[in-house]
Amino acid sequence: MSEFLNDADFENYRTLIYKESGITFSDTNRTILESRLRERVKLAGVATVGDYYNQIIKNGEELKVLLDAVTTNLTRFFRNTAHFDTLIKYVLPDLLKHKATRGEREINLWSAGCSTGEEPYTLAMILKDVLPAGISFKIVASDISLKSLMTGKEGFYPETRVQGISPEYLTRFFEKKGNGYQVKDEIKNLIRFDYHNMKNDSGLRSLDIVFCRNVLIYFDEAAQKAAVDRFWDAMSNHSFLFIGHSESLFGMDTKFEFLKTEWACIYRKFA
Repeated sequence: MSEFLNDADFENYRTLIYKESGITFSDTNRTILESRLRERVKLAGVATVGDYYNQIIKNGEELKVLLDAVTTNLTRFFRNTAHFDTLIKYVLPDLLKHKATRGEREINLWSAGCSTGEEPYTLAMILKDVLPAGISFKIVASDISLKSLMTGKEGFYPETRVQGISPEYLTRFFEKKGNGYQVKDEIKNLIRFDYHNMKNDSGLRSLDIVFCRNVLIYFDEAAQKAAVDRFWDAMSNHSFLFIGHSESLFGMDTKFEFLKTEWACIYRKFA
């Protein structure tokens, strides 16, 4: 048993974090929570994790800071290229054909759990490149980490972070600045970064494409089901859901239809 985080404190924290975010901490990842709490307790200027717990249950802003601290923000540009091949070669042609029959000329996307912005910027570059003239798009990018959202909004990435972007895209959509690259305004203006806790309804509707990759793995079964149901409600009646390659809706009571393409497995809503 840790002297810093005893069993009673651990139970208090994981119950609160689950209640507020759906993120689950088990005994196997207890050390992650402990390391994040050590930092927060020190920065908050309190003596113990018990004191810090009393602080966060009274201070909603500090609770947001804690939730930010316990999330893992691992991402990169063009992560899992098979998903983007599926987007370009299957999803977009299907959507354009469907929208043409309805006289619609806009595609709405949501990057849920967008971390520091690499995913929504990847989506924006692809759509800017491949969509035919006269078809517009909007992207909402959300995360529970305010720190990550600020990085995404700024749109500046060190040279080590732009690996995976083709030289053509790098030249076309970024400006070299100092030791990194700045996303050009023509791409930044296509994305709205917004704080969102996936425990709650996003308020978004009529979405054509949702990317929520490597987020559900942090939830238990009940929280996963609730999040997936909220995706269904937010999506249009002809739409597509991308989740992480290690994630699955198999065995879940969901209305989404499993779709195996030549490049990757995704889910669709045809209602």
